[in-house]
Amino acid sequence: MTPSRLDMIALGEVMLRFDPGERRISTTRSFEVWEGGGEYNVARGLRRCFGLRTGIVTALVDNPTGRLVEDLMLQGGVDTSAIQWQEFDGIGREARNGVYFLERGYGVRRGMGMMDRGHTAISQMKPGDIDWDALFSHGVHWFHTGGIMAALSESTTEVVREAMQSAKRHGVKVSFDCNYRPSLWRSRGGRAGSIAVNRSLVPMVDVLFGHEGDVAPELIASSHAAVWHTAESFAASSARVAAEFPNLTAIATTVRRPVTATRNDWSAFAYSQGEVTVGIHFPELEILDRVGGGDAFASGYIYGQLHDRGQQWSLDCGIAHGALAMTTAGDASTATMAEVEQLMKGDSAGTMR
Repeated sequence: MTPSRLDMIALGEVMLRFDPGERRISTTRSFEVWEGGGEYNVARGLRRCFGLRTGIVTALVDNPTGRLVEDLMLQGGVDTSAIQWQEFDGIGREARNGVYFLERGYGVRRGMGMMDRGHTAISQMKPGDIDWDALFSHGVHWFHTGGIMAALSESTTEVVREAMQSAKRHGVKVSFDCNYRPSLWRSRGGRAGSIAVNRSLVPMVDVLFGHEGDVAPELIASSHAAVWHTAESFAASSARVAAEFPNLTAIATTVRRPVTATRNDWSAFAYSQGEVTVGIHFPELEILDRVGGGDAFASGYIYGQLHDRGQQWSLDCGIAHGALAMTTAGDASTATMAEVEQLMKGDSAGTMR
């Protein structure tokens, strides 16, 4: 990686996604493949939609599937020179590349994901594997990681901590998406275990993507929408978090209410300096593939913050980008900056000729 060329660096697992399209996992005879990973998706969105120079720190096994994931990332324009390649032992006993299968759902049939990510190369990453000071000392502006990376193993939690500490030494803004995944925390204390880890990391975070239920031991909730329904309740919960963690410059969260698998109410709130910003609202947004919508939101919001566009613009940019990302297949956004700005202005969905 050439750090001097990068505006933003992300840390996280990148997996190979198997998509049966309109079929079901258990009955399909063919899959389309994509690359995907919560932290990586943010870097890709910032690169492809917003034109920033981004890089990914991850680990892969050096075999044909690992090289396929790399090739897909290269198509996304994200710098891959910091990939940690692990030697393949021939059968994957020592380490594997993560894969997952996802049904998009339709109408009353909800989407369903199945992970196959045990004992992956990145779950074995440990402190000292990456020279973070070298990466952050050449003009990087933003570092993004999240609860998925922190959940993979006890050692990856410490890698996240090490990276954050280095980023703060070099004046790099840090964002963290809590991204709770029950399957990853099942053997590490469940929701309470994730909260304990989050609370140990949040003191080094500038922008938190999440909600009070991600950091408050007394509030155990499984979804953003379950925590609040109004700007007033979001303001109250965010004020409590900000009072405990005054280092936070902003807290932002999407608000998604599923009507059906293919229609969701979609919006977001942000909290900064004691004020709540309410974003644009898409009632019953039509969705093709909801995976990656939150990551696209984060990349749009980060873009606005990096360019000092203010809370309202940043929030609306994230919401519009997330909405567009959910209209196409795959984890990654295929939207353009012009499309995002048009949607922010309320332009119609009529065909352009």
